Formats: sequence, C-alpha cells, structure tokens
Amino acid sequence: MTFDFRTTSVVDLAEEVRHGKTSARELTGAALARIDELNGSVNAFVAIDAESALAAAAHVDEQVAAGKDPGPLAGIPIGVKDLEEAAGFRTTKGSAAFADHAPADGDSPLVARLKAAGCVVVGKTNTPELGWKGDTTNVLFGATRNPWSLDRSAGGSSGGSAAAIASGMVPLCSGSDGGGSIRIPASCCGLAGFKPSLGRIPSGGAVAPDWHHLSTRGPMARTIRDTAAALDAVLGPDPTDLRSLPMPEVSWQSALDDAHLPMKVAWSPTLGYANVDDEVLRICRAAIDRIADLGAEIVEVDVVFPEDPVLSWVTMTNAYNARTLGAYQGTEVWDRIDPGLRAMVEWGSTIPAVDLVKAEDRCHELNLRLVDLFHGCRLLLTPTIASLPPLSGAPGTINGAEAANWVSFTYPFNMTRSPAGSVCVGLSEAGVPVGLQVVGPQHGDLVVLRGMAVLEAALDPGRVAPI
Repeated sequence: MTFDFRTTSVVDLAEEVRHGKTSARELTGAALARIDELNGSVNAFVAIDAESALAAAAHVDEQVAAGKDPGPLAGIPIGVKDLEEAAGFRTTKGSAAFADHAPADGDSPLVARLKAAGCVVVGKTNTPELGWKGDTTNVLFGATRNPWSLDRSAGGSSGGSAAAIASGMVPLCSGSDGGGSIRIPASCCGLAGFKPSLGRIPSGGAVAPDWHHLSTRGPMARTIRDTAAALDAVLGPDPTDLRSLPMPEVSWQSALDDAHLPMKVAWSPTLGYANVDDEVLRICRAAIDRIADLGAEIVEVDVVFPEDPVLSWVTMTNAYNARTLGAYQGTEVWDRIDPGLRAMVEWGSTIPAVDLVKAEDRCHELNLRLVDLFHGCRLLLTPTIASLPPLSGAPGTINGAEAANWVSFTYPFNMTRSPAGSVCVGLSEAGVPVGLQVVGPQHGDLVVLRGMAVLEAALDPGRVAPI
C-alpha cells in the first residue's frame, strides 16, 4: 500500500491504524521509503533509525491486535527537530560542539507525549546551529532545501521539520519557535504552522530551556486541523517547566468544528517598521480582501510597534547562546562554529545584566501595545515574512535588493508570548508559498486556531509541493 502524506490527514491515518485498516508498520515503511527517495536532495533528516522505528510501529500494531488503545496518533511516523532529545539519537543542535555527545537516553517532554499518543520516531530533522537563524543550514549537515523549489531555503529554524512534511516524508514533526522558527518555515514551505502561548507545551526536563523567555515547542503538520489534533495529545503542565499553563478545558481539535472569524480583525502590513516585498504584500492584501468578503470588518493598523524591537530580542538570544557556547571559545571546536553565530556569542558574552533586564522590560512594553490593540480586535494579521523564501544560504531580498532582515514580523510575538501562526494564502509567480501571520491576545490560542482554520479553508485549497 502506498501513502501520500502530502494529501492525507494525520487524523484519518491514525484512525485507520486504530481500527486495523492500515498498519503502523505500513505507514512507517512508507515514510522510510519516501525519505530514502528524497532526502538526498531535500536534506530534511540528519539521522534515521529504521530498525527502531519499525520495532516501535510493530508494538503499535500489537496493541491494536490485542484490543488496546495505542493512542490518538496511533502509528503516525514523525521527525524530531535536532534541538530536543529523542531516545537513541544524538542531540547535536546542528553544532560541532555537540556532535560527539552520547545519544540521548530519554525523550524531551514533547517527544515523550507524542510517543505516548502512538507516534513512531523515525529520525531527527535538520536545524541551523542552536536554531539561531531563519535559514536551515549548518556546518555539520549542510542546507535543507525547500520542496517547492530546491534552490530556495526551507526557512528556519524548524526548516528540516517543515521540509520533511512539505515533501511528504512524514506527516508530523516536532518544532520550536523562539523568534519565528515554526512560522517562518511554515510560510516558506506552505504549511499551517502554529506557535502556542509560552507554557502550553512543556519546555522543562533535566536541563533548562535554551531560550527560556522566548521559545515554545510544538508539533508541526500540513494543516491546522492536524496540528490541533497533535496539540491535544501534548498540551498540559509539567512540574519541571516553570512557565507551565494549566490544561485547557476543551479539546482544541473539536473547537475547530464550528470555526469562524471574529467580527473585527486588525491588519498591519508593516507593523510600523518593516520593509515588505511588493509581491508578498500583494498576495497578503488579496487574502485580506477575501477575509473581508467572509464578513469580518478589517481595521488597518499602520503602527503596531513604533520601532523594530530586534535589538532587544537579539540581546536576549545572544545572552542565551553565550550561556550555551561561551565555554567553547578558545577551544579547537570554536573554529567549527558558524562564523555568524560566533560573533553573536562573543557579543552575548559581554552583555551587562542590566541590559538583559532592559530587554525583558521591552517585552512588557510591547505587550502593553497589544493589550490596547486587542481591546478592539480579536486577531492581528500581518505578512509572516517580509520576502519570498530566499535562495538557500543567501540573504533575503525585498524588491530585488538584499534585505538585512527578511524575518522582521515574527520575533515581536515571541517577546510578548502571544499565540501566533502562519497560513499559506497563495503562491508567488515563481511558484513558492506566501504566508499570512495570525496573532492573538495573551493565552488566546483558540481564537488564533479558529481563525487559521477559516483562513486555511478559504485561502489554501489543498496546495502541495510539486516534489
């Protein structure tokens, strides 16, 4: 039996496994075959363990045969982003500093919950070193390519996961987002990517989170309904996570059954500071017009934030990365670290504590701006990225000119801890996806998910990568 994970629902596949119509081993075998066929050109996976994956799939099939419930995601083959632990795999973080570490003897909280729900881990997906940039390439494993156009970037830092899903290698992966790292690759690869509110999914475990004030983990899938189904399996507090939020009272998947847009929706084409490519803006404006046709009142907001908060965000991330890599300065490993990341770590090592606190104060100030905005509108819409997906390894371009910051729309909402997602709203003339970002009020995950479900149904009628 053959499967096309680009067109088949995760929910439907799991139901077939749960009812014995399809076996977990068949799904896993299909994933492994697709990876073998395409990974040489896409480079989404950096490690595979076929034997362990088939054994785990066989265990799911044994549970089904014995009349036991294997979980809501029974038999779904997944990739795990190489920033978090999956038992039996090295967690390299895309860095020479960790390339020779022993394989993990346990799972991250997110991976443990996915496995408990019936998922089968087939391997680890690529990431830029420490997830520090929006293009998934590193010295260890090279570049991950975009399945829509192999000369282009898949985005980052969850680019390996996004490319694996968009190319149909697996239907579900883990991701994380500390500055746009789920939303950026979702936009580049034509997925519906969602960053939950900080604390919805545990980032605890034996070691403190890498970017603990900014980054949240989450499952990634092709559609928002599949993402919601996976979220239901992994949501909830964990005693090792200082930022854990209580368990939601309702199923997020079922909450999409009667999804609708709020009466008023804010649209900000630049957030007040961003430079945007004309083609990206044209496609996003067409989507906004369609949203108005659906009955929502569009309130255009020229200035959400009076200036780009990138310096405060970079202050925080550089300090975090200096904590992780600073001890390697002066060692033989240091020359094998990404040169751009080395510069950031060197800067981060000199940041005074008071400047870090001031950057955290900026997060508070940004959120106050959103509190005012969300008094009148329940959702904020923006472009997800300011350019089309750039060429792999190259800077982004806006209207043909090199762009210093083509990911300027996403990191403010990590600073404010806002739930936010990206929905594919069209294809460029070059045939690559364009995403629209959907942002909600603090802890308003459901209003974002519902809005994304409506937009996905109206604006993304089953587009799949041609690979």
